Amino acid sequence: MKKIVTYGIFDKFHYGHLSLLKRARELGDFLIVGVVSDEYAQDRGKLCVVDSLETRMENIRKTGLADEVLIEDHDSQKVEDIVKYGIDALVCGSDWQGKFDYLKPYCKVIYLPRTEGISSTMIRNQKYPKVRVGMIGNGRIAHRFVKEALAVEGICLTGVYNPHQESASAFALQEHLAHVWNTPEEMYEDVDAVYICSPHQTHDEYTEDALTHHKHVLCEKPLSFKEENIHRLYALAEQNHLVLMEGIKTAYCPGFLKLMRTVNSGVIGEVTDIEASFTRLTDDDLREWTDDQFGGSFTEFGSYVLLPVIKLYGTDVQVDHIHSTNKNHVDSYTKMILSCGNKTATVKTGIGVKTEGQMIIAGTKGYIVVDAPWWKTTRFEVRHEDPNQEEIFESRFVEEGLRYEISDFLYRIEGHPGRDDRLTAEESAAIGRILEQFLRARQ
Repeated sequence: MKKIVTYGIFDKFHYGHLSLLKRARELGDFLIVGVVSDEYAQDRGKLCVVDSLETRMENIRKTGLADEVLIEDHDSQKVEDIVKYGIDALVCGSDWQGKFDYLKPYCKVIYLPRTEGISSTMIRNQKYPKVRVGMIGNGRIAHRFVKEALAVEGICLTGVYNPHQESASAFALQEHLAHVWNTPEEMYEDVDAVYICSPHQTHDEYTEDALTHHKHVLCEKPLSFKEENIHRLYALAEQNHLVLMEGIKTAYCPGFLKLMRTVNSGVIGEVTDIEASFTRLTDDDLREWTDDQFGGSFTEFGSYVLLPVIKLYGTDVQVDHIHSTNKNHVDSYTKMILSCGNKTATVKTGIGVKTEGQMIIAGTKGYIVVDAPWWKTTRFEVRHEDPNQEEIFESRFVEEGLRYEISDFLYRIEGHPGRDDRLTAEESAAIGRILEQFLRARQ
């Protein structure tokens, strides 16, 4: 029996996919089809997969061409499958020419011509026109956002608004943006959604204005320093049937999502303690140091260190103690102790003090160590009393990582179900409540 294998995402199943499967089937007696998992697709940079894994696998089964359908979820799987199933040939499209030549010692590799005039991208663009996004503000993160948005199919950055027109014009010229708007109202005429990366204290005002003008909003953290405002903004978005997302990028990255699933599986038992740090030594002339009202380390990094605490303990977390080292009227270093019932957490942020950037999650059956920088989660270890039970998990964090939140933003705008668990409105409000409490204590 001659066995053939092929792999793919098979999103928006179309005639090109069917043609590939038919030709692959004709080459042998038994056809195995590997369908790429959602997470592995993201790892490979495919951020705009629309159909669920279950739907994509079922579409393959319905063709009646595959004798076996399996899930592909890691890099070495092709070699493992070829050896395990005694594969004679791997078949793929000619757009992958040469990519899988490394498999030739294991089996024959056949590149078939693609079906011209059709692709998942073409079908996707026909059904979902590109979302035009305008930027409000062009601070440090704005350059990274432009670069990351290019990696997300379906997003079109059209221009920037900044009340400081010279700054906006220079930014637009550097990043090749078509528009520099004089007012937000001008911008709203040209866009479907906005990305807000203005100074922290302006986020809630710009968000409300954009939602009132019926535009979807992706707002950099913090969405607001007031819990009440956050509740109101999410309610306004829901009332207007709009997407509102807070851009805490860690909440959307594959490694962090894998970490949360691992913890929630119960592998380390009940979580009772969390330690998370985020420190970065910054120049004295940056906003974190010069803004004595909204600057400092905790307003800059607090959203990140609070994220895993809120995700794992829930939104009723309380602040027990705050200790800050102050300089220039802002906190150069803050340690905060939180609790929720019998659970505790310690979070640390710094712009003038450097500490280890790992995270430790302790439970009743074991603990997890997340390598620094944990907020770009790429590797974590599950450890137990018996060292032989140790497990290591790895995931990619591509470039700046903003592409993951941009992809989720687009996914939700297009009306697809799911992915709304990344960062809920209630979790965003809980983080805002603690930031508000911190600012009151600092006064």
